[in-house]
Amino acid sequence: MVKLIVGNKGSGKTKILLNMCKEACDTSKGYVALAEKGKTLFYDVDRRARLIDFEDYGIRGFDMLYGFISGISAGNYDFTDIFVDSTLKIGGRDYNELAEFLKKFKKLSELTNTNFIFTISCAKEELPEGIDAEYVN
Repeated sequence: MVKLIVGNKGSGKTKILLNMCKEACDTSKGYVALAEKGKTLFYDVDRRARLIDFEDYGIRGFDMLYGFISGISAGNYDFTDIFVDSTLKIGGRDYNELAEFLKKFKKLSELTNTNFIFTISCAKEELPEGIDAEYVN
């Protein structure tokens, strides 16, 4: 499953993401990861979740982001949930590329049985048709 948490800056997306991550840690029979750009969530993330800082690995753009996360999935089949904060800061603001990126994750989710949850900083109306945002602020 691929879920999006969409809303403008300051609308509470990261708080929702952290709550969802904690819920996943409480119920998962595998591993949970939360990935972000920078280390701003270091003290907020549930200690049971693996925290990944994309800056440590030089991740830039949607292709690198997909490759990195699919590599995590390929390297460890026990991941049940992977949360990504600040998706557009890493991938860029090209919404057509975002749509293609999310299509890849739908396939990867089916293949690996992993839930992928992304925060997207924009108004829901800015998203192209065909991108469904489950949580919108």
